[in-house]
Amino acid sequence: MANPLNNFFTKYPFLKFLSNRYVIVLVFFIIWMLFLDNTSYLLHQDLNKQIDELEANKKYYQDEIKKDNKNIKKLQNPDHVEQYAREKYYMKRDSEDIYIIEYEEDELRKKDSIADLQ
Repeated sequence: MANPLNNFFTKYPFLKFLSNRYVIVLVFFIIWMLFLDNTSYLLHQDLNKQIDELEANKKYYQDEIKKDNKNIKKLQNPDHVEQYAREKYYMKRDSEDIYIIEYEEDELRKKDSIADLQ
C-alpha cells in the first residue's frame, strides 16, 4: 500500500515543497507570530492605532493649553477682564442696558448642532 501523502504529491506536483519540514516549520512560525503570540502583528496594529489617537489628543490638549495661557496673560490686564466679562457673561455697569441680538442663522446652527448630538 502506497503512502497517501506521496499519492497526493504525485497528483499535485506543485505542492511538493510542502513536504519539506523547513517549510512546515516556517509556515507554523509565521502563523504563530501573526495571530497567536502575545506580541502578534494584529495586537501591534491595535496598539499603533491607540498611539496615534493618543498623540492626536496630546497635540489637541497642547494647543488648548497654549490658548488658555494666552487668555490668562490677557486677563492680567483689568481692561481685558472687563471686556471678557461683558462679552462672555453679559455683565454690565449699573448705568447701562444690554441688548442681545441673535440672528436667525445662529439659531439654525444651534438647532443643527443639537440635532447632530442626538
